[in-house]
Amino acid sequence: MAGTFELKRSKGQFMWNLKAPNGKVVLTSERYKTRRAAEAGAASVKKNCGRDACYDKKTTPSGRYRFNVVSPNGQVVGASQNYASASGRNGGIRSVKSNAPRAKIVDLT
Repeated sequence: MAGTFELKRSKGQFMWNLKAPNGKVVLTSERYKTRRAAEAGAASVKKNCGRDACYDKKTTPSGRYRFNVVSPNGQVVGASQNYASASGRNGGIRSVKSNAPRAKIVDLT
């Protein structure tokens, strides 16, 4: 079973969450002005998530771990939650790699 990109409205704009098959959010987009732009962001993740170079690993000032998915042009297209450990963050990256390529967009707008 693959994950899903759940497209929704937030503060008058469009965004998506990539959810793993267990229902947990593993990646969240920025807010987009149009549905088409939000769908293009999800398509970018689907297309590029297999490249290790698209994952920008971060450590927060409070010592938590997170990552961003970055498109080939350097734009952040998705951000993870915070994780307590680097291994948790790496598990989140594995989840994106395995779920995003086959994930369907579910329109919740």
